[in-house]
Amino acid sequence: MEYDPIKDKLGAFFNRSPFYRKVFYKILDLILLRAWHVHKALRGWEKGRNKASILDAGSGFGQYSYYIASKHPEFNILAVDVKEDYLADCRQFFEKAGVKNVTFRVEDLVKYRNPESYDLIISIDVMEHILEDVEVFKNFYASLKPGGMLLINTPSDQGGSDVKEEGQESFIGEHVRDGYNIKEIEDKLRLAGFSNIDARFSYGTPGKISWRLSMKYPMLMLNTSMAFIVILPFYYILTYPFAYILNYFDVNGKHSSGTGLSVKAWK
Repeated sequence: MEYDPIKDKLGAFFNRSPFYRKVFYKILDLILLRAWHVHKALRGWEKGRNKASILDAGSGFGQYSYYIASKHPEFNILAVDVKEDYLADCRQFFEKAGVKNVTFRVEDLVKYRNPESYDLIISIDVMEHILEDVEVFKNFYASLKPGGMLLINTPSDQGGSDVKEEGQESFIGEHVRDGYNIKEIEDKLRLAGFSNIDARFSYGTPGKISWRLSMKYPMLMLNTSMAFIVILPFYYILTYPFAYILNYFDVNGKHSSGTGLSVKAWK
């Protein structure tokens, strides 16, 4: 299934006003389990910081840049992506919303390097789309300040793209790999220069169920017809209480396996 066209249509629907866009971000924060994991990691990182320079590497709809910027107007954020249409929409919204500490720019992560410039780099659901991942990791390492942290969220090789057997088609057609093995991503990060790495499974048993309820089934409906957007609010009223509980246990538990990876690496 091609995931980006559905994302684009949803983005256009919620981009009609700053209010709708903020509602969209709030919905993503509530529904997406990866947002729960990212927010928890950010809360741990940001404690005691009065200023920071941050790179949002593959910013997409800009929800993580908005989350950080709205909490910390003293932080400076550069949000980069290869899709100019996404960036243009973000620029327009952030300007209307009065968020002034985020800059949006077209950059190719395979080529972009800004030596010792960032205290934090976040790359959320990006690396599964990039074939030249080691080159990107090297650029991240070079661009971090000493002591800076890289935060990655990406599918694992244990069904992270809903692939369970060799040769099976990914649920998300834009992925260039179905997921990372923990050792693989650790080895690639070490090759890039990182030595202090914390890689953990996310989307364990509770997260897998939540993902199907919150994401897979709604996306399959929308892929059939965007008319299903009318019934999605009623669908989530019924299913979200269960997904909320499952998300809580996934974020606060330790998993021996999982379909996602949450990775922190320090320079």
